[in-house]
Amino acid sequence: MRVALGIATVATAALVAPSSVLAVSSVAPAPVVGAGTINVPFLTVRAAPRHDARVVARLSEFRPQDYRPRYVLAVAAMRVKTGKASWYKITVPGRPNGRTGWVRAGHVTIRAVPWQVVVYRGSRLVQVWKGKELVNTARVAIGAPGMETPTGLYFVTVRFKPVQVPFLGSFAFETSAYSKLSEWPGGGVVGVHGTTAPELLGQAVSHGCVRISNQTADFLRDRIPLGTPVRILAS
Repeated sequence: MRVALGIATVATAALVAPSSVLAVSSVAPAPVVGAGTINVPFLTVRAAPRHDARVVARLSEFRPQDYRPRYVLAVAAMRVKTGKASWYKITVPGRPNGRTGWVRAGHVTIRAVPWQVVVYRGSRLVQVWKGKELVNTARVAIGAPGMETPTGLYFVTVRFKPVQVPFLGSFAFETSAYSKLSEWPGGGVVGVHGTTAPELLGQAVSHGCVRISNQTADFLRDRIPLGTPVRILAS
């Protein structure tokens, strides 16, 4: 009985965020160049800003699963003397997470994105920034041990109000991140969504998605558009 109780105590400790790690940054996240849509049927992503560089990926103009316009997130730009961008460095969605590559500037339409979302896995908190202004902080639930929410820089790819899956709460956002396992429709994609079980916020209980309260989901719904950066940090 003592052994069983000890195991249960360890398991619970892994799910609940320790109070010693509740500190988060008061410094705004680094800005990105912007986000936008693809202007060609298939966008070639290269390893360097050269026409002969190795091809890293090819992205279709529309998402094949639902034919919505596919967004890209630009994190750097190569500019000519006039200041106009000739190439953009973008994040590449899909497995493995963390890939980047270069695309011709004329093949995408990039606009500034003032909003950013920062998720702290260790603290189980999310921050919402507009430029250098912190506008909201809230509790989240993250991936359980073995199904951790992946760290990295991602972005919002789809926004929707759940109808057939009430578990996703009042509003939901699909991101460009992929987890080991996800309850997201289709599997694998990391979502940020409301919840019907707010008592689990602050715990590591999901299959990789970031769960937020319905109040926070509604707050994000009214502010963050497609292409908004989503940074997931380990602390």
